Amino acid sequence: MKTEIITIGDEILIGQIVDTNSAWMGEQLNLHGIEVYQVTSVHDDHDHILKALANAEKEVDLVLITGGLGPTKDDITKHCLCEYFNTELVYHPEVFEHVQTLLSSRNVSINQLNRDQALLPASCTVLHNSAGTASGMWFERNGTIFVSMPGVPFEMEAIMTEEVFPRLMKLGNAQSIVHKTILTLGLPESTLSEKIEGWESALPGFIKLAYLPSALTVRLRLSAYGTDKSLLEAEIEKQVKELQHIIPEYIFGFDDENMALVIGRMLVESSKTLAVAESCTGGNIAHSITSNAGSSAYFKGGVVAYSNEIKTRLLEVPPVMIETHGAVSQQVAEAMAVGVQKAMNADYSIATTGIAGPDGGTSEKPVGTIWIAVAGPSGVKSQEFIFRHNRERNIIRSTQTALNFLRKLILKDQSAK
Repeated sequence: MKTEIITIGDEILIGQIVDTNSAWMGEQLNLHGIEVYQVTSVHDDHDHILKALANAEKEVDLVLITGGLGPTKDDITKHCLCEYFNTELVYHPEVFEHVQTLLSSRNVSINQLNRDQALLPASCTVLHNSAGTASGMWFERNGTIFVSMPGVPFEMEAIMTEEVFPRLMKLGNAQSIVHKTILTLGLPESTLSEKIEGWESALPGFIKLAYLPSALTVRLRLSAYGTDKSLLEAEIEKQVKELQHIIPEYIFGFDDENMALVIGRMLVESSKTLAVAESCTGGNIAHSITSNAGSSAYFKGGVVAYSNEIKTRLLEVPPVMIETHGAVSQQVAEAMAVGVQKAMNADYSIATTGIAGPDGGTSEKPVGTIWIAVAGPSGVKSQEFIFRHNRERNIIRSTQTALNFLRKLILKDQSAK
C-alpha cells in the first residue's frame, strides 16, 4: 500500500511551524508495513488543494491529509473535499454532542463556528476525534482511500491510532517492512561506500541500502520489503553480521543509539566510571553523557576548565606547562585528563582543549585545532585533530571524536584481559 501525506497550511510553507505530523505518520506507517511514497505541503488555497488531491489519486492507494479543519474561515479543507467528491455538508448531531461536551469541560462558550464543526461531507465516514472538536473524514474513490484529519499533532495522532490504523489493518493490504540502521564513525561517505561495495552489490533485491551522513557519522539503513516478517528479520541480521566482519572498527551502534549511550553501556558492563575535563567543548561532552537515562551509574562529573586558572588550580596542570607549550597542546590535554581522573577518582577520563573559533587561531594552531586526551587503567593517550572554521560544528565534531576515542580505549582494555 503506497501512501502520500498532504499537509495543508501556509504556516508550514513559510517556516512558522515545523511539519512534525509527516515525520510521526511516516514512522508509524512504516511500523505498520505501509510505504510512504511522497510528502506534499500546500497552501490554504482552493485550487492548490484540489490539484494535490487529484495528483495523489493517480499515484497512491492511501492519501492522508492534515490541516484546515478548524472552526475559522481560513480553514477550507472540508469545502474543498465536498467539491472534490461531489457532495455536500450535512449536520451530524452526535458530532455536535461531542463538541459541546468537550468545550463545556474546558469552560468554553459554544458559538456558531463550533456548531459548524458538526457539518461534514455527506459521503464520508466520520472518524471520531477523542482529543478535539474537528472530526476526521474517510473517503474512498477509484480504489484510493482519502483520510482528512486536523493539523493539531495530538489530535491527528489520536485519530490515526484509534480510527485509521485499525481500519487499515482490517484491509490486509500492508506488507512487512523491516529496518535496521548501522551507525558508523571514522570513514567519510565516499570511502565507506568504496569499502563495502562488494557487500552492497551482493544484497538481495528485496533489501535497499541508504546512506545517511551527518557530522562525522554515517548511518547505513537497511530496509527489507516482503510478506514474511520473520524471514526479512533473519536476512537483515545476516547482512549486518557480514558487515560487522568487513568494517568492525567503524561500527559503534545500531538504530536509535548514540555514542554516549554505547559508552555508558560499556562502562556499566565493565563496572567502570568516567569523568571529563572540557575546555573548547564547554560541557557538551558531559551534556551528551547525561542526556541518557541511568548515566549516574557511571558518570562521576566534569569540569569546564575554560580558563588557564581553572586548569592549574582544579586540574593541577603545571603553569609552566601552559607557558611552555600553550593551553592547546598535547601536554596540557594529557595533564587535564589525568587531573580530572585523579580529582574524581574515576576509572576513565576525557579531556579536550582547542580553538573552536571563529577567532583565536594562529598559523601554527589554526581555528579548528583540537587536542583530545583519554586516560584509563592502561594509561593516557592523546591525538591532535584539525577540524574546520565553524564553531558549532567544531564543538560537535570534538565531542563525537572524543567519545569515540574513549570507546576505542575501553575496547582495547577489554580485549587485553
